[in-house]
Amino acid sequence: MAKGRVFLRGLTSERYGLDELRREILSAPRVRGDEVVVDDASVGHSGDSQESRTWWRVGPGDEPFLTQTLQVHFVELPPGASNHGHGHQNEAVFYILEGRGYEIHDDVRYDWGQGDLVVAHVDSVHRHFNASDRERAVMIIMKAKSLWMYMGLLQQGRSGPVEDEARYGPREDWSQLWTPGFADRVKVVKHGETEWQDTADGRIRVLTSKDNTDQRIVSVDVYEQEIPPHGRSGKHWHMSDEVAFVISGRGRSLHWEVEAEIAERYYARVAKEQTEHAFAAGDTIYVPTNTVHRYENDGDEPLTLLVGQNRIFKHIGYDNVVVLEPSESEAVASTTTG
Repeated sequence: MAKGRVFLRGLTSERYGLDELRREILSAPRVRGDEVVVDDASVGHSGDSQESRTWWRVGPGDEPFLTQTLQVHFVELPPGASNHGHGHQNEAVFYILEGRGYEIHDDVRYDWGQGDLVVAHVDSVHRHFNASDRERAVMIIMKAKSLWMYMGLLQQGRSGPVEDEARYGPREDWSQLWTPGFADRVKVVKHGETEWQDTADGRIRVLTSKDNTDQRIVSVDVYEQEIPPHGRSGKHWHMSDEVAFVISGRGRSLHWEVEAEIAERYYARVAKEQTEHAFAAGDTIYVPTNTVHRYENDGDEPLTLLVGQNRIFKHIGYDNVVVLEPSESEAVASTTTG
């Protein structure tokens, strides 16, 4: 029997504590390059056409297992090509790494170019098109798909008529179930309409967050980070895990494990020694949940990262980032201005 695609992974243990499971996750390699394809879309995927190509970098079927908080895959469209129209109840956001093109979502066209972030909103029938006749288009997709799977929102597939149509009545507008005003929100976050900010964590360009309430994005927060040659980000701590894609440059991701001391209340114990994870352009870096971390640029060129996190953490009580040490550039600026 052919192996199926894993959409949602279960957690089992013979004991109440899950320390062994966490140790297993923490022992998995945290940097994945082009040599890692955990799913080439040959199993259980409806979007690919004869011309388009899809491959997964992070997903719940991974061995060793990393996370099902986020799934990450890539889509490549040759010049003038498109993929198949398809729909899924889960949201997906995709960042354009190369090229220019457009989407047809629910019979409406949305144009995009390099550096834009586009959302396939919940229950969206969507199809990607490469508008160039000379250059390919490449995009990275981040989605919290397992969250929808867990809640039983499983109705997805290729565009086409309903089976056994005689059993059902006339069409009803599906979008009447959406939050009022949802369809009026922004679908394409244009790169030129966002601004760089100097923060305690470093130089950041926020593409989507829960505070951007005019966007049609509900589950994934994404930002770009730029680190100067031989510079570093802040050393910071948040509960959510994250996946970072290296757009350009090379460096290291430093991780400090956090242990829970359960006494009269929860206490955090941060490891004295860090682990180091080298990366280069095109790699994805995984930072596990509840891990203190920073990014360092080892090269002579700027390091640019695309960082994605599952927004659900912010809605279940973990809406804070603790900066233990500011970024190198921010520390210099504070000293100069102070």
